[in-house]
Amino acid sequence: MAAVHKLIVEHGVEEARRQALTPNERAVVETAYQVLSEEADRIGYTYAGFALTSLPHREHKNRIWRREGYNLTMVIQSGVDKHGKEVGVPFGPIARLILMFLQTEAIRTQSREIEIGRSMQGWLTKMGMSIGGKTYTLVKEQAKRIASCNLTFFPEGRSPAVEVAAKGAFVKASMFSNVAHDGQLTLWEDRVVLDDYFYKELNERPVPLSEEAIRAIGSVSSALDIYVWLAYRLHSLKDDTRISWLSLFKQFGSNYKEVRKWRERFVNSLAVALAAYPEARVSVEEEGLILHPSRPPISKLLR
Repeated sequence: MAAVHKLIVEHGVEEARRQALTPNERAVVETAYQVLSEEADRIGYTYAGFALTSLPHREHKNRIWRREGYNLTMVIQSGVDKHGKEVGVPFGPIARLILMFLQTEAIRTQSREIEIGRSMQGWLTKMGMSIGGKTYTLVKEQAKRIASCNLTFFPEGRSPAVEVAAKGAFVKASMFSNVAHDGQLTLWEDRVVLDDYFYKELNERPVPLSEEAIRAIGSVSSALDIYVWLAYRLHSLKDDTRISWLSLFKQFGSNYKEVRKWRERFVNSLAVALAAYPEARVSVEEEGLILHPSRPPISKLLR
């Protein structure tokens, strides 16, 4: 358990808040307090590939997004609308939360066909997002991008490279409905079908996550990526593992040109991710990180 969790448990959250001097330190305290305060133990899932690669944090102007991770390369290509205009690559925390919902439901039900309806809105609300106004527009935009983009994973050691989908990457059809019910525009279709290969890969390589941790991290997409990575790596380690800043930069430094400028931001996001994962044991050194074998973020499984 990190120092912030111990401080909250032994001296209370108000003392922890008093000692937090910067905005990031305050975010760490609130994240840790929220996770410690939750009594429920709800589980979510994501595909292991997203522990090694990730979506953009901000809007990506190019039509192709490419990320390299350990033994895996992900390429996302923007889809187009009926007029031939590029829709764009999904990005940011909203896209991540939508995908986490779809993947969690697929594992929970053991089905490619996912009933959405009000459940998606309910889940996003539970994750701290109110579906209305500006948020409605942002969620609609990310849903369209997810539904239309093409995705290819290139795992090393497989030949030939495995293409996840030739038409659609995550889902088979649009998730957004333009049909009005009782005068209200419906945000989601009643159901969506995941791409068959993506579902197969997800089902074979799911990473268990804590929904409470995801909610506590909230809109910090960089911390969400780090949390998923730690959830995937730490519990499978047999010995302490050192990772250099350069290796971390290659995976997490997509928005930066210099390691030095990125490193400070990464350490801040790491602190938030660790606040959401009390079982994690990670040391920050001058040369990089040391990952220590740790308990998984959530122990029970849905299946």
